[in-house]
Formats: sequence, structure tokens, C-alpha cells
Amino acid sequence: MIEFRDVQKYYGDYHALRGITAQIRTGEFFSLLGPSGCGKTTLLRTIAGFEDISSGAVLIDGKDMSDVPANKRPTNMVFQSYAIFPHLTVAQNVGFGLRRDPRSGAEKARAVEEALELVGLKGYGPRAAHAMSGGQRQRVALARALILKPKVLLLDEPMSALDKKIREQMQVELIKLQRELGITFVLVTHDQEEALVMSDRIAVMFEGEIAQLADPETLYRRPNSRRVAEFIGVMNFLPAKPTGEAGGKVGLEVAGLGALEVSPDQIAAQNAGGEASVGFRPETLTILYEGQKGADREAPGTIDEVVYYGDMTYYDVKLDGFDKPVRISMRNVFGRPVLDVGTRTRVAWAPGAMVLFR
Repeated sequence: MIEFRDVQKYYGDYHALRGITAQIRTGEFFSLLGPSGCGKTTLLRTIAGFEDISSGAVLIDGKDMSDVPANKRPTNMVFQSYAIFPHLTVAQNVGFGLRRDPRSGAEKARAVEEALELVGLKGYGPRAAHAMSGGQRQRVALARALILKPKVLLLDEPMSALDKKIREQMQVELIKLQRELGITFVLVTHDQEEALVMSDRIAVMFEGEIAQLADPETLYRRPNSRRVAEFIGVMNFLPAKPTGEAGGKVGLEVAGLGALEVSPDQIAAQNAGGEASVGFRPETLTILYEGQKGADREAPGTIDEVVYYGDMTYYDVKLDGFDKPVRISMRNVFGRPVLDVGTRTRVAWAPGAMVLFR
């Protein structure tokens, strides 16, 4: 549906987009993820036609958009601020884009009601827009964008102003809405969890470039660089010394864990040329409680910190032979005790969960 061909964007001497080449598939929920200033919103605005590009090409549904103004593109956008007109009713806001539509007033009113029903606001048309809650305003903005039936819906951090509970609810509703409509959604966000939950694929951006483009599970379990690994969720890193290669596997001596081997698919694609380290997620290590049988792979350590979250407990554990603690997450199932700081423990681990960065 959308193709970027070596897209470059300069603001004077500032190089905002650096050779972006990527494709967004028809009907997928695609996210642009990265820290502030990485170029994700600029890239989104090049799709909408709000930003000209310095060179390269942006294609939508196979057509080059170079000479196509924003109002002629098959896209619509939901802005971070929602851009709701406070002096208009909900129905007037939603139907704003139909002012020049040749349909009759009754047909337009019916289209507005259908759009409101689609976003869960059936019967809200007569209400004053300024009296709506944040979550309701977001729905109004969605209905206003969807009523024009775009091929692509662009979402510029639309949930950043919502509280946690409403935001999580809207994430699920947006996923369902996208599947129901079958149109392409492109979301800009700096929230890693939001991108992982909602997306079919994610492009992680740093400094105007796409560092990795992949599905959420691949990004989380097999990041292609340490920088991507550090940005997506929480990852532990331990120094590692290569000890040789055999049978396609790389042997390592890892601080706190000892000897292990990693297969080629566990080696990050981007080689930074620095000291080697292995990375692993907090949930891939397990604390062995008193009375549990030993695992094939285990390492002794001491509980350094405990953070209780209700359903989960996060432990910082200092493994013997390494001073910096590693983070381990444990599900608080019934009957499982929460360990105290200073408790000696054993940590079980599996070599398949490790990723080698070098």
C-alpha cells in the first residue's frame, strides 16, 4: 500500500530522514517507533503530504505522490491533539469533511451515524464536543477520519494524552476496528509496549534511519543490534568472551553464567565492533525456589532488590562472579513466596534465550 524509495528530508543542514526504503503492506497495522526527534512523525507527514521530501519517492497504492497535494491523497490523519472543533457538536465534527460531498443531507447524516456507531458513540451526535472526555474526543477524531473511507489511516501518537486504563482499552478497540475495516493503519508512537501490542510490523527508528523492521516477536526476541535491544523493553547484558566455533555454533564464556553456545540465529546481524556481550529478557531466567529440583543450566546468586507489582515480582539478582545485578521477572502464582533482599538463590537459564552482540 505504501512504499518509500530512498526518502531523504533536509531542514537546512539538518538531515531528518536518511535514505528511508521500506514497504507497508495493504491492510496491516504498521507502527513507526522511536525516541523523540528520530524522524517518525516527519515520515508519517510525508505520507499525508504535509511534508515535502528532499529526494526519493513516496508511493501510495502504486502511485507516486510527488505532485499529489494532501487533500487529494487517499489518506486521513488522527492528530495527537485530536483537533476537535469545540464550538461544533459531535455530529458536526464527524461530518466536517463531507461539506462538499454531493450526497443529500439525509445521506450525510446517515454516514455520520454509521461512523459514530463504528467507534462506539452511537447517539452522541447532538452533544457538544467540548463536553466530551479525552477518550470520547479520540473516538470523535477517529470517526471524522474514517467517514471519508481512506485507504490509509495515519495515527500520530493519538493515545499519549489518555490515562493508562483508557489507553489500554483504546488499544484493544483500535486493533478490533482495524481488523473490521481492513484498511492500512500507520501509527507513530514512542511507547514500546503500545507498538508491541498493536502492530503487525514495527519499524524502529533512530536519527532519521530505520534500525530494524520486523514483527513484534522478532524485534523482542531477536533484535538485530544492542541499540534496538535496549530500546525495546528490558534486556540484561553480560560480558562474553568467544572461545571458538564448532558445528556452526559460537562458544562463549559468560560472566556469571559460565560456558554456553549460541547458534547463528542468536547472533545480532549488526556488528558494532565492540566487546562481545549476551543479552536476555527478564522472563527468560527463572528463580529456583527451595525444594525445586536443579535445572540443566543454573547459576548461584543473591537477591539484591525486590519490586512487587501484584501479578509479577521483579528481582535484581547478583550472580556470583559478576557485580552488576540482572533483572528477573517471576509470575506471582498462588503459593509462591516473594523472596527477601539478601536471600541466596539459584537461577535457571536456557542458552536458546540468549542473543550475542559484538
